[in-house]
Amino acid sequence: MTGKPLAGMRVLLSNDDGIHATGLERLEKIARGLSDDVWVVAPETDQSGASHSLTLAEPVRARQLGDTKFAVRGTPTDSVLMAVLELIPDKRPDLVLSGINRGGNLGEDVTYSGTVAAAMEGALLGIPSIALSQHTTHIRHTKWATAEHFAPDLICRLVAAGWPSNVLINVNFPDVTEDKVKGVAVSIQGRRKPGSKLDKRHDPRGRPYYWICSARTEQPSLKGSDLAAIYGGKISVTPLHLDLTHRATCKSLRAALE
Repeated sequence: MTGKPLAGMRVLLSNDDGIHATGLERLEKIARGLSDDVWVVAPETDQSGASHSLTLAEPVRARQLGDTKFAVRGTPTDSVLMAVLELIPDKRPDLVLSGINRGGNLGEDVTYSGTVAAAMEGALLGIPSIALSQHTTHIRHTKWATAEHFAPDLICRLVAAGWPSNVLINVNFPDVTEDKVKGVAVSIQGRRKPGSKLDKRHDPRGRPYYWICSARTEQPSLKGSDLAAIYGGKISVTPLHLDLTHRATCKSLRAALE
């Protein structure tokens, strides 16, 4: 036995930024400080915005990069599924950590996020799962040290506390240096003011193509939300429920339709 906090636990790492992402490198360093049994199975290329998509129309391939490290030609969901069902022998992971994403996964972004989706797939497979993201305003100046400083203790505290099997944990670190973090807030999922736009351009042959751009207001909309926590300089911890049913509407629709 080692003196590592999660000794004896098998930890699976994945992400949506790809196998060579800086955030995954930082997460692997964190995980290996917590456990001696760490596996990395992540997409071959950047899959940001892939959400919980599954590759069905073409084969999924895995490339082995080390004894416990694989790159999957597919989505974050494919990667976790391949890891648990095929690539990791003998014993299923005890914990899935997804990230560390470059940029926050806050508010409605969790519905697009491949980082959150990897943790979602882990939860669907019955494995406690945490998504981790480092919020950043300027992508070239991502404050990785903030996530790297606070993540180890936070992961251990979350594992010790536990959470229901149909819930995943979404963690976001604020875009401030570690000495300016103002604590941890257990937050609800927020909502920005809606808005997207298309940036229309033309290729050298004159054919149009488009970039999808966000035009949403970044101001927090709800007190106690993940957005409010991040813009208040706090680490946001949001439990996300896999059951999307809105029960109050079920009640009103039964009255109307049954």
